[in-house]
Amino acid sequence: MFQIIFNEISAAEISRLDTLEQLNLLDQFKVTPEDLEGGDGDKFGELERDGEKLYRFRSEDYRIYFAVEEEAVVVHRVLHKGTFSDFLFRSKLPLNEDEALSGSKHFWKLIEAGEKARRV
Repeated sequence: MFQIIFNEISAAEISRLDTLEQLNLLDQFKVTPEDLEGGDGDKFGELERDGEKLYRFRSEDYRIYFAVEEEAVVVHRVLHKGTFSDFLFRSKLPLNEDEALSGSKHFWKLIEAGEKARRV
C-alpha cells in the first residue's frame, strides 16, 4: 500500500466534508500497485495527458484524482461526483467519465492547481 499525501487544495476539499464522510471516504481509499495495474476498473481509472498519468478513485459520491510518485500517492483533488456528472450531462458526450475529462481543459486546470499546491 502507498503512503497518501494531500496538498493544500485536496486537504481543504476533504476537510469540507463532515467527519463521517471523511472517515468513510478515507477508509475506502486504499491504493495498491495492483489496483493501478488493471485492477478494479469500477473504482480506479486512468487519465493521461502529455505522457503523464493521473489516476481516479471513484467512491459513491466523490472522485479522488491523484498521481503516484515513488512510494506515495499524491492527491491533487477531491471532488463531488456531481461536478462531472453535470458536465457530462450538459455536454451530452457519448464518452465515459474518464475519457470526457481527459479532453476537458477546465478539468486539467483544476488538476494543475492541485499539482502546484504545497503538500501538507
